[in-house]
Amino acid sequence: MKVRIGIAPPPGDTPDHLAGLAERTEALGIDSLWLSEIVHGPSVEPIVGMAYTLAATRRLKVGTGVAILPGRHPMRVAKQLASLAALAPKRVLPAFGLTPARPAEREAFPVPGPRGAVFDESLELLRLLLRQEKVTFHGEFFTVENAGVGPLPARPLDIWVGGSGERALRRAGRLADGWLASFLTPDQAAAGRTAIAAHAAEAGREIEADHYGTSLAVAATEIPATAIDAIARRNPGADPAEIVPVGWAAARDLIERFVEAGITKFVVRPATPVPSTERWLDEFADHLMPLQN
Repeated sequence: MKVRIGIAPPPGDTPDHLAGLAERTEALGIDSLWLSEIVHGPSVEPIVGMAYTLAATRRLKVGTGVAILPGRHPMRVAKQLASLAALAPKRVLPAFGLTPARPAEREAFPVPGPRGAVFDESLELLRLLLRQEKVTFHGEFFTVENAGVGPLPARPLDIWVGGSGERALRRAGRLADGWLASFLTPDQAAAGRTAIAAHAAEAGREIEADHYGTSLAVAATEIPATAIDAIARRNPGADPAEIVPVGWAAARDLIERFVEAGITKFVVRPATPVPSTERWLDEFADHLMPLQN
């Protein structure tokens, strides 16, 4: 299975840093750059950031890690992704989540019904629009008639989802092409992978073996309080040391454990702002890129 390791910007990074980050990421031969959905703060909006980064590079793959789908109309999202895929073939990596990591940001993504049900229907319609020239769809929340978003990608885009609850794992198996987890231990990720594969089989589908991934925050000297608090909310009872490695040697060890558990795609970011992003990228390249195959 292909082991690939991409990066995400440091927390609180501002849009004016994106050009330099993208340039250095591509120059180092790093696999991919992923942009998160953070509304309240200086971080670049992920789909806008994808467009900018794809235009500024020639080989770098760019993903949303993750963007929030419920609260966006799936037809507009399909149009954006189809346009990006036409402009930058084989470099667009969309991944979507159910709800913002910060509860206060939910108001930015109003939904016409229960969020989980809207997410499921949005994914279903999004996949149709990115695979069929014309789509007629009558759902509980969305209706389109003979709709198309223009030239479709030669190869359908893989749509990844996040989440680790029971419904999220079922959604990944039934409706997605890959899974990008977060705040899980290797053992928990292995259990999630098994559950997703089972749900996919029940739906007559199969998730490719190397389409299971996770996000990792790497701490420099100690696990920050913000990460400990996030783990307590997202994965109560988990040992933060099993989720946030301290230092590059610990990051290597943890990634190797994830690979043994069947997780082969990684999005690595600093756990806190760093003095020099360029230096952090150089260290990432030295310590983690050799783990790719």
